[in-house]
Amino acid sequence: RHCPGSEPAVPAELESDILRRVRALLRELDGHHPCHSDRGMLRWTLHKKIDQNPSASSVLVRILVKELERAERGDARQHIIPLLHTLMYTLLQGPCIPDELCARVYDFCKRLLTLPKPFCTIGLHYASRLKVERTAPGTLYQRMVISEQSLKSDPYPYQVEGVVPLRRIFVFADPELLSGAICNALLTDTEAARVSQSRRGCMSRVVTHALQAALGDTCDSPGLRARLQALPPGDVEHWFQQVVAAVQGAGSQGNAERGQRTARLQRIYHGLLGSVPDGTAPLAGLQDPPLPKPNISFHLWTEDDQLWKELVLFLRPLAQSCEPDCLSQELDPLEMQELLSDCDCCEQSRFSILSTDSGIERDLPAAPEEPGADTEHSRLHRKGGIKKKPSPLDSVAFLQAGSDSPAGKVPGKPPRRSGAPAEPPPQRLHTARLVLLGDDRILGRLAQAYRSLRKRETRRVFLTPRLDLQFYHIPVVPQPEPSAAAQAGPEELCEVAGYLGRADPWYESNINTLCHMIPKLATMQPSKALVTDLFLTDVIAYYTRMGSQPVCFQLHAVKMLFRDAAQEPAEDVFLTELLTRVQDPTSHREFSTTKKKTTLDGPGIDLTVTYRKAVLSEREKELALALRSTGLVMKAIPADEAEELGCLSVTITEIVRTNNLAGRSFSAVANRLKTRRMEIRSTEQRPFTVQLDKDSRRTYRNVIGLEVSPCLEPSYCLQKTRAMKFSLHGTEDVGLVKYLPKSLLLPINTFAGVIQ
Repeated sequence: RHCPGSEPAVPAELESDILRRVRALLRELDGHHPCHSDRGMLRWTLHKKIDQNPSASSVLVRILVKELERAERGDARQHIIPLLHTLMYTLLQGPCIPDELCARVYDFCKRLLTLPKPFCTIGLHYASRLKVERTAPGTLYQRMVISEQSLKSDPYPYQVEGVVPLRRIFVFADPELLSGAICNALLTDTEAARVSQSRRGCMSRVVTHALQAALGDTCDSPGLRARLQALPPGDVEHWFQQVVAAVQGAGSQGNAERGQRTARLQRIYHGLLGSVPDGTAPLAGLQDPPLPKPNISFHLWTEDDQLWKELVLFLRPLAQSCEPDCLSQELDPLEMQELLSDCDCCEQSRFSILSTDSGIERDLPAAPEEPGADTEHSRLHRKGGIKKKPSPLDSVAFLQAGSDSPAGKVPGKPPRRSGAPAEPPPQRLHTARLVLLGDDRILGRLAQAYRSLRKRETRRVFLTPRLDLQFYHIPVVPQPEPSAAAQAGPEELCEVAGYLGRADPWYESNINTLCHMIPKLATMQPSKALVTDLFLTDVIAYYTRMGSQPVCFQLHAVKMLFRDAAQEPAEDVFLTELLTRVQDPTSHREFSTTKKKTTLDGPGIDLTVTYRKAVLSEREKELALALRSTGLVMKAIPADEAEELGCLSVTITEIVRTNNLAGRSFSAVANRLKTRRMEIRSTEQRPFTVQLDKDSRRTYRNVIGLEVSPCLEPSYCLQKTRAMKFSLHGTEDVGLVKYLPKSLLLPINTFAGVIQ
């Protein structure tokens, strides 16, 4: 990046302090933790140091570039992605980074393209961003603020037909799993971040950063900030639009127009502060403002369908009134009625407009004739009716999560002529980033909600074409843990976070270490809890900004059969664990029968287990077992990141009877196997309990049989059902079905994905 003037001088003490902090980060990545109290805060304190001394950002970038090149020479790949993320986050906010450093980073990112994933993916992503930033300094900062704050700007490349893209971070916490102190601390932090932001302040930061990036240390930062604060909001927006147009225009025109861009920004600077002779500007040093906090909202997850409702209200802020007019934009009447049909508060209004006539033409009342009116048309016209819901098989098929197929025809547009080019699919303008705070139990609720959302979208597409949905997870272990909720330790409750930490060292260093820190911060006094620095929102902002590599977890479907034949089978999904236990007898007769059976055959119940053995060749072999067991546990999260995620590790506690001279004796033996699907039946119709995702609230009783299999993508099931109506090949996948994703995967973003 071209930086006018020389690189600002930094005291030797500050430079040595920055180097010490970087080396501490690398030692933590290698597994050395000399000070456990600093775990999870080293990266945050380093960036806070740069926020307090913006002129030191180029020093930090230079140190990070040297460490990256050293890691490349020494083949220390575990350091590359963390160092690169830290460097890019610094470069994004740095007011003036020498172009020589940016060129070295750009060349390093291009060399990453020869490495396997995720190095090549992250290298390509950052190389493309660096190319834009070197052409027009300040572009990345400007685009991030505009997108996160939903600022309207005509030159912004991601705004289509004047629609401002919306972006929000939804933080969800389960009040039954986290203490009130933790929930209150999170609410206080997010509210403080929201109050500290203003539309005018964000525009002023964009203007200040762009002018400092173009003019360097010749820019009078204090005077510019004071001038922007004195201007009325309309004038601030005017200068904001001018700066955005100048920076964005330079990015689209290329290096040849760099001089024109600088001259244009120079005129904007003089227009704001008046004519300042060269060399007379006060050199107060670079005082670039840090990135403003993103739009974060905190939600207590109290209803099962709350996630879907929050997303709909996010796209339709006025939908809280449930009035059809506020949902009419971009929706045809049928889509609008489908959306309202899922809202409980509209139930009465739907019943009030139902048609009461028989639907037969001769039963219609005779309409009074009017002069010039079409008698036949008026006689056949009925008012107040609603369309019957079409079957999902007759509606527009929902192809897949990543497809950009339109949700429906836009009202008022004529049909496309034969031979005319097809209209481009609508872009996903809006972004919703869902951050789940808690342990594996809240992720189990997320799995349920995600499957329900996919089924809704299969029936009637609404969110998918408009919204980019991303998931993040921050583990939090409550203190004290609920006595009835979990008997296991923190590691057992955070298996997903443990797997992500083993797969991604930067996730382990920045996110997983907060497992115990967040409850401690929540119980501290406000003066000691870093409230002024908003530590929690800073961590959430960094995670959502830099964590773009998903790790996809397979969801598993469970179908349960109950002892009461009149009770319908239940279907559910789980993400991490399924646990079964023998159910205690409820009646005296059942108790006496169970006691006699236990004396003869030992504790437990007789089960028939049918499963398909998972082998490396993927040639599944179906096996059957008959045994007596007290329970089993299915684990979907592997203990090693090198193992496959889609495989279930099953441990069955088998009761083995041994006859000897002293009589019968019984011993418990753990049978371990790996499978993808399994069926279990109680041969003697004795019930057992089923608990999903370690959540006592998701416990099913009186179960005598269950079937476990990979959860299928609802769109795949719909298309396959439609294809089978016209297929002569039975259950084979034909047509579009062959190209659709078959399994339903839950993607959780990390900084690097899975590093092999």
